[in-house]
Amino acid sequence: MANVTFNSPLMEKDVTVYAIAGDTHTLLKVAQKNKIPLPFECEDGECGSCVMEVIYLSDKPRMAQALTEKERATLLAAGKLSKHDIQEAVVNDMPPPYRLACQYIVRDEDVLVKFSGEPGVTM
Repeated sequence: MANVTFNSPLMEKDVTVYAIAGDTHTLLKVAQKNKIPLPFECEDGECGSCVMEVIYLSDKPRMAQALTEKERATLLAAGKLSKHDIQEAVVNDMPPPYRLACQYIVRDEDVLVKFSGEPGVTM
């Protein structure tokens, strides 16, 4: 099981929820299920409205799903990731700090998810 802690100015306090390891639901679905006000529009990785920062809270190796093609293009166009960041993520299998909630699938790792509450804007 993974602990996912959501942090946003929209919320009175941080909220930690449990995500089942091996579940194929996106972080956006986990947020919706737990009534977390994470903004979204297209749910397809093209608009960038659900951008968030993911901070890994464990010392164990990161296991997050690789960036999808849509996620790479959207985060690059939005200026959240550089071509170098994407190259590092691909070559070193190291997930970058900015992800799209509609594309990111939670693995068996504890993470802090920070989002501003404004579509496409990170904290």
